[in-house]
Amino acid sequence: MGKVRLRNEDAFLNSPERGVWAVADGMGGHCSGDVASQLLVSRLGALPAQNDLGPRLQAVRDCLQGVNQQLCPERGARARPEQHITGSTVAVLLIEGRHGVCLWAGDSRCYLWRQHMLYQLSRDHSFQQRLIEQEHMSHRHACAHPDARALTRAVGAAPALALEVLEFEVQAGDVFLLCSDGIYQELTPGALGQALSVSTPELAVARLFDDVLSGAARDNLCAVVIAQ
Repeated sequence: MGKVRLRNEDAFLNSPERGVWAVADGMGGHCSGDVASQLLVSRLGALPAQNDLGPRLQAVRDCLQGVNQQLCPERGARARPEQHITGSTVAVLLIEGRHGVCLWAGDSRCYLWRQHMLYQLSRDHSFQQRLIEQEHMSHRHACAHPDARALTRAVGAAPALALEVLEFEVQAGDVFLLCSDGIYQELTPGALGQALSVSTPELAVARLFDDVLSGAARDNLCAVVIAQ
């Protein structure tokens, strides 16, 4: 829990034996965001184990699409969607040997810490990011926009779900971070990197939480750290 909100609508999946991890953040301000995030991670956690990364990726895609249809059935033309949304962001990491895949919708993030460098693998589906990419607005000015935090994609937000996917090679010593915006909105990239450079994933998560909670902690926190 952070210091402001009364309910944590984040959820996570930590399944190293099957090489799958996820973070989901229920959409604040909408009904039952915690239900949506918990549904996502429970469905992902129930997927059967497979050795081939290709079929695993397709199974995760199908799973997320199925949850999206369950959360967001087709609405009538006179419905008011903003009053009925039950949705969640999601970021999923799959690893099979030296092959990795990150797929996501929304602004939960996947980071890579490699050889003392921090890389953001995911790209936020947010109005702020759209302003930066399409309007060529500076990061500072985009952050100041009143709708900067609004999501442009999320599971359950619209009948059609567009997932973004990034495939990459995993190297020995890589450390991955999946987190909700309650983590990265409060910490600099330098602070994230310092936390991920500690000796174990458990210590890294503890460091992240301590660093956020020493500040304003305006949102709730969720993080999964994976070391290769």
